[in-house]
Amino acid sequence: MIKARKMPKERTIDQTLTLLAEGYDYLPNRTIRENVNVFQTRLLGQKVICISGEEAARAFYDEERFIRKPAVPKRIQKALFGEHGVQVLDDEEHKHRKAMFMSVMTHENLGRLEEISRREWRAAARGWTKEQEIVLMEEAKRTLCRIACEWAGVPLYEDEVKNRAQQLFDLVDSIGGVGSRYQRGRKARKQAEDWIAELIGQVRDGTLHPSENTALYIMAHHTELNGEQMKTKTAAVEVINIIRPMVAIAYFVVFGALALHEHPLVRKRMKEDDGMYSKMVVQEVRRYYPFAPMLGARVRNDFLWEGYAFKKGTLVLLDLYGTNHHPDLWEKPDEFNPERFRNWRKSPFDFIPQGGGDYDKGHRCAGEWATVKVMMVFMELFAKELDYEVFEQDLTYSMARIPTYPESGFRMKVLSLKPKEKNQVTGQGHP
Repeated sequence: MIKARKMPKERTIDQTLTLLAEGYDYLPNRTIRENVNVFQTRLLGQKVICISGEEAARAFYDEERFIRKPAVPKRIQKALFGEHGVQVLDDEEHKHRKAMFMSVMTHENLGRLEEISRREWRAAARGWTKEQEIVLMEEAKRTLCRIACEWAGVPLYEDEVKNRAQQLFDLVDSIGGVGSRYQRGRKARKQAEDWIAELIGQVRDGTLHPSENTALYIMAHHTELNGEQMKTKTAAVEVINIIRPMVAIAYFVVFGALALHEHPLVRKRMKEDDGMYSKMVVQEVRRYYPFAPMLGARVRNDFLWEGYAFKKGTLVLLDLYGTNHHPDLWEKPDEFNPERFRNWRKSPFDFIPQGGGDYDKGHRCAGEWATVKVMMVFMELFAKELDYEVFEQDLTYSMARIPTYPESGFRMKVLSLKPKEKNQVTGQGHP
């Protein structure tokens, strides 16, 4: 019998308050200090194993080793994810539900998303030219809500855009929130589910007719493994799992604008680019800036990894932010450098801003392709077609706040928008 190695451990009773204080840096601080990719700690009174790096991600997405359902805290389900959604399913049930999501992510549908995105970003930009000042975070929320709802087949009236956009944003912003921020997420969850559940009912009774290739139609008519139609509330949760992540792109949008502001040579190169460099910039924005900090799963059965013992039922956290900044994977990881993606080998385990693993059957975010499409359109518009000024403001962001974004939300004045050019080039293919 192979004897397990002694796992590095935090020598304190509980690290919950420390995690809240350090945020995104909590896991990387310890793996770097100990020069290991695994350590044990205690959070909320329970033993937790934390892992980082490419091989850690490869192990984490091995379904023979880990399960998801008992790992997602109820507080997260009651705000961010919703209950009984795809994120908490395992095995055949998960594969069946994930296939439903992937049926939305067809080449044709992603092309339609790109067209909608280009139209809506340009429409928004035309409006920005008439304003003395805009806060990009607020504008991005609303524009992305319009894009998400049209793409998903969800009717959205202009007078409800601001409210629905904020509801969907509050779901995401609740992740690391306590007190009022978390309660806003809980309230937004109920409001959003009631809204979409009513639409599901209208699709099913024939009073609403979304296109058959939209998420609203597909999820309203989805049949579960037991042969029964998916419950209305669950269908609403899954439609929200399409439109909520689209609104969450607002974080990347603001960080993308910040990257071009702080790296004017990058913007200059994008202006001269045919699409390839622009896509590299988008990927570097997603790698460099903090978004999702970590993901959790529980050990399915006892196993050894890297010589360390993982016992059945133990909660394991995979460090997403730390893996995207891991010095063994990325040269000078704390520098913003899009060129690193020119010869990237496209491993599904070293670049994991929205999770890793297999798209079709695993727990990797089904909307990652959509994120890249929408970001590409925005970044090319921002770099190539807008003439703007950025006001003096606080552009710092807290690594303790999860999720985080620049304090000011990126205040700017848009001076002009170039006329639309024919045959605009946007990067093609999947991330």
